[in-house]
Amino acid sequence: MECVPWTRRRKGTAVPLEQRTARLTILVDPRKKEMFERLCAEQDLTPSQVLRQLMRDFIETQTGEPWQPVPAGTRAAGRKASARRRAVR
Repeated sequence: MECVPWTRRRKGTAVPLEQRTARLTILVDPRKKEMFERLCAEQDLTPSQVLRQLMRDFIETQTGEPWQPVPAGTRAAGRKASARRRAVR
């Protein structure tokens, strides 16, 4: 059985770290977007699912290591963001 790292949201709901989200906005030509969405639908996948898999594959190809979500109890990215927020105040 795979061990899934968990984090907590405000309302106390446990959510796997891999399911937390950050927004990524890109600009693509409308024809390419339409075709991409159609091809995703034909495979019963959402565009977001396909893009997340492409990102994991790209990371693995570039680093030569399998993608690993941040282990439970570590907040590498969270610490930097928190420090920036405190510095701005």
